[in-house]
Amino acid sequence: MEFLYHLANASLTLRVVEHLHGSPWLSLRFITVIHQIDGWVVKVKLLHPLTETEEGNLRAYLNELGIPCEPDIRVRMALWGLETGQSPVDVMRRYQVAIVSHGQPDRTEIEEFRQQFVQGLGYCPETLA
Repeated sequence: MEFLYHLANASLTLRVVEHLHGSPWLSLRFITVIHQIDGWVVKVKLLHPLTETEEGNLRAYLNELGIPCEPDIRVRMALWGLETGQSPVDVMRRYQVAIVSHGQPDRTEIEEFRQQFVQGLGYCPETLA
């Protein structure tokens, strides 16, 4: 079972990651976080199917913070590459996608990415707020 969402900014992405990290009943296989110019793509893959109620609750939470998405072919191929075990660095080079995190949810990776990106630009774009 998987969920694929587009989120507007880093704060919302961090909220999703924290929520998933604090929900051990979800049995996460992995979470992938990708930064794009217009926002963030978050893919959540679970080890086991959820009950109808659990799925509804998770989907409702994700719908409050983002929108379900069907990413372009480049992002889909990057997600597929990561899922098949390719290294994030190779996938980033091949598909020119900014993979911020892949695996277990990690708030620090997202915060470090945001800090380095803002430092390089000299200002904070809306998607990194």
